[in-house]
Amino acid sequence: WTSLTAIFTGGAPNPAAEINWWLAQGVRMADGFGMTEAGTVLGMPVEAGRIAGKAGSAGLPAPMIGLRLVDDDGRDVAAGEPGEIWLSGPSITPGYWNRPEETERAFTADGWFRTGDIARRDEEGFVTLVDRRKDMFISGGENVYPVEIETVLLDHPGIAEAAVIGVADARWGEVGRAFVVVKAGCVVDPADLASHCGTRIARYKVPKEFLLTEALPRTASGKIQKHIL
Repeated sequence: WTSLTAIFTGGAPNPAAEINWWLAQGVRMADGFGMTEAGTVLGMPVEAGRIAGKAGSAGLPAPMIGLRLVDDDGRDVAAGEPGEIWLSGPSITPGYWNRPEETERAFTADGWFRTGDIARRDEEGFVTLVDRRKDMFISGGENVYPVEIETVLLDHPGIAEAAVIGVADARWGEVGRAFVVVKAGCVVDPADLASHCGTRIARYKVPKEFLLTEALPRTASGKIQKHIL
């Protein structure tokens, strides 16, 4: 990759470890976020130092994009708190073709588009994707976002891929079930994975089960198909 200058990525949150690996090779990996209904919404600056300092963030809103992070009652959340991304601007779709009910659900009365994506915004305005609202599960009354757990698992030296879903549990309502792909030549133990997670995230977020698999189901664009899991 000696002639490679930069890589622009999207589709899913990118682990900071992968971004920093590419930076160490002299290649700037700039994340972004977009969707069919809105086009490109967020993008990282291309300066290596800014990327390193905000590794894992999807960046800043694009020109002409209005972006809010709101709670379940539609109130703006404070910096650092998770909230659903609401969008406005000339690039946002006016609605879904011949689907008036779906359009009504997707937009607020004053025209903001509800994305269904949860994110946090820091004091400098950089937005970091947390997860899809539909992928969040509630364990013991606490909101759990699988992407946070997946990022921790991918930081394990023996794990190549990871996906977490919520499953029913008699005691806690829901708990996490992790599907992991082990790197070639490595051996991992579920107890070791639980310990690895336990030192990095709250106890209620640690998956109750760790299932080893040879591959994760993905779409043609590489997104993990959690409904199959």
